[in-house]
Amino acid sequence: MSGCLARRQVLLATGAGAGVFALAACTEDTSSAEEPQSGVVLLSLNELEVGQAQVATTDDGVAVAVVRTGEEEVRAFSAICTHQGCEVRAEEEDLYCPCHGSRFALADGAVTAGPAEDPLPEVAVEIQQGNVVTR
Repeated sequence: MSGCLARRQVLLATGAGAGVFALAACTEDTSSAEEPQSGVVLLSLNELEVGQAQVATTDDGVAVAVVRTGEEEVRAFSAICTHQGCEVRAEEEDLYCPCHGSRFALADGAVTAGPAEDPLPEVAVEIQQGNVVTR
């Protein structure tokens, strides 16, 4: 018997290796989503109408979904999907994860459609001088 592997053995071995790699990439730990530092300006309140959301990314790369819930009221959530760590998009009626289709409520970050099971973590924000700022 030769020391060379058969084509089928190579394909099976590399296919299994690629499968393990792909599986590892899809099981990213999202429990430690980064939080922005305190005092970071996310956006101007004027950029957002009541009932709308917008995803802002801080200078250090933390994505935050800001929701204007009233004239002088805002809430914010991590913009990282709790399913597998993709960044959510602000849509007209909810926050949507383009990777696997999870949807989250604007009001409280709760899951409205899976596969995500956990809500988006809330980020503490306040309005200062017309800007939405992290606390």
